[in-house]
Amino acid sequence: MSSTRTIRVLHAPRERVFRALLDPEAIATWRVPANMTAQVHRFDAHVGGHYRISLTYDSPDVAGKTTAHTDTYHGYFQSITDGKQVKEQMEFETDDPDMRGMMNVSIKLWDHADGTELDVLHTGIPPGVDPADNELGWNEALDRLAGIVEHG
Repeated sequence: MSSTRTIRVLHAPRERVFRALLDPEAIATWRVPANMTAQVHRFDAHVGGHYRISLTYDSPDVAGKTTAHTDTYHGYFQSITDGKQVKEQMEFETDDPDMRGMMNVSIKLWDHADGTELDVLHTGIPPGVDPADNELGWNEALDRLAGIVEHG
């Protein structure tokens, strides 16, 4: 199992960034890598609340982990510290043993002179997921998050 860490400064107030971490409409827009679209099936944003999300590749040439072109994952919220941190556990819905296993995502927020510093730590990444691809996906997602919170 591997891990990635992505740190970003967003030019927006911490409260606005935090809201986007728990809003299912915002999640469907930002928490998806480039060249994919997201569908939020379930999203209960409270401690112990569950979610289920599908990410579908725009290109029919890319194979998904769950179905032909889709990666579906489910998880739950381990802890939510208002305005400061969200911890989740999640796993892909797949028959591929190299893609299985519970992953942990911790997103921490701090006030920063330019807005909000965000630190995403993703641990327990299954051996079938290239850490470089995971880090790229998070960076692309955080680009989208910046587009939402910095302009709104």
